[in-house]
Amino acid sequence: MKSKIKIRSALVSVYDKEGIEPIIKELEREKIIIYSTGGTGQFIEKLGIKYIPIEDITSYPSILGGRVKTLHPKVFGGILNRKNKKGDQKELLDYEIPQIDLVIVDLYPFEETIRATNNENEIIEKIDIGGISLIRAAAKNFNDVLCISDKSNYDDLLKILKNSDAQTTIETRREFAVKAFDISSNYDTAIFNFFNKDNLINSLKISSKNHTPLRYGENPHQRGAFYGDLKKGVLQIHGKQLSYNNLLDIDNAINLISEFKKADPTFAILKHNNACGVSTKKTISLAYKNALMSDPVSAFGGVLISNSEIDSETAKLLKKLFFEVLIAPKFSKVALKILKEKKNLIVLKNNLSKREALNYRSCLNGFLVQENDLKSDSVKDLNFVTKEIPSKAEIDDLIFASKISKHTKSNTIVLAKNSQLLGSGMGQSSRVDALKHAIKKAKNFGFNLKNAVMASDAFFPFPDCVEIANKEGIKCVIQPGGSIKDNFSIDYCDKYKMKMVFTGMRHFKH
Repeated sequence: MKSKIKIRSALVSVYDKEGIEPIIKELEREKIIIYSTGGTGQFIEKLGIKYIPIEDITSYPSILGGRVKTLHPKVFGGILNRKNKKGDQKELLDYEIPQIDLVIVDLYPFEETIRATNNENEIIEKIDIGGISLIRAAAKNFNDVLCISDKSNYDDLLKILKNSDAQTTIETRREFAVKAFDISSNYDTAIFNFFNKDNLINSLKISSKNHTPLRYGENPHQRGAFYGDLKKGVLQIHGKQLSYNNLLDIDNAINLISEFKKADPTFAILKHNNACGVSTKKTISLAYKNALMSDPVSAFGGVLISNSEIDSETAKLLKKLFFEVLIAPKFSKVALKILKEKKNLIVLKNNLSKREALNYRSCLNGFLVQENDLKSDSVKDLNFVTKEIPSKAEIDDLIFASKISKHTKSNTIVLAKNSQLLGSGMGQSSRVDALKHAIKKAKNFGFNLKNAVMASDAFFPFPDCVEIANKEGIKCVIQPGGSIKDNFSIDYCDKYKMKMVFTGMRHFKH
């Protein structure tokens, strides 16, 4: 088998004509026979270049409104024949099938159409049949055929045509076959997921053509990458390359701040996937100051996020702190100039408008899939279970604390007052330990816990947590409820005039 093959004929049929003109002109210069279809043929004709319509080979016109153009044995025989098989070559002669050495085909924009419309008929018409079949055939027969399946490959093809005398090696053809199967598998996955959006079939298919290399994985000796459209989530404006841990913190930061979309200016500081400072105030600079007060030690090297534009006043304050990442929906020009003075600081614009319905996690060489926890606790969810009823200000603090608790590692306890995080205990095997840790942190940074509120991500199986809280001056509690011993905690609260509300919604985060 010859490793190098001279391209003498090409089938060109593309939906997107951008970038194809130089290719067509180079094919003509190399005296390569061009076969083409409908719109692409008209495009070639306008360039003043000769081509052979596919209909001249098949003796069939484009039919069914363009649904059938290239689906014919003479087309696929020209692509799939094996040059080293005498039987194949005899059949080409017997049935007057032309040899095709190069296939340049793209696919109808199915995924783009899904994003642009909900019209199912329009979406279905963008399921490519002929194109995907041509790509698959050409890639399968890479021993003899070069397959160009996307316009991102046009520059490489031009180099082959210009610099290699239109000759291809087996290594090159195999490389482009891999690219073609990447295109086709991703396309099929998108179609399946569209039709299976109601989970009619219990089958998980994940595909991404977008690859973003990361500085490293969880640790420097581990390689890491992000697969997906990163710009849909965040747009990097400044700073060094993102790392695996950065992205984990960024994801949780955006999930947390999304709870405060309609709130007054809110600022959060995260470290190791947990919030160590959160505050809602009348200005973003004041919100930042109070968030930093929550735990100025943990804030060092953290990930910071705002639900409001970063102004110059806030940027000047931020400049005094060492941190890795800043995320906001907007930045003033002056603020951005100040922030860019920190060479390595990663500055990101929050682009995430909608969270995905499902959450995926690798587990035991497989995947765990669940619905994302998109439920936010609100006033209408509250069940007032004690004799004493919280005031409006206390309810605001309870909801504030509950939102933070939802995005903190279980077991978690969150203490807050005046829309400011005072302390939290997270990732503890005991809820009592989580509370003790939260109290210790709050006191360590000089906070008075009198009249603070306490939030728990799950119910209290015993009254020990409310008892400890009461002794610290905490008189207001929010928790899901649901324990068979709820009455013990309720009775304790009633006895000591504490206020407790149930949400009926657990927010574990493992």
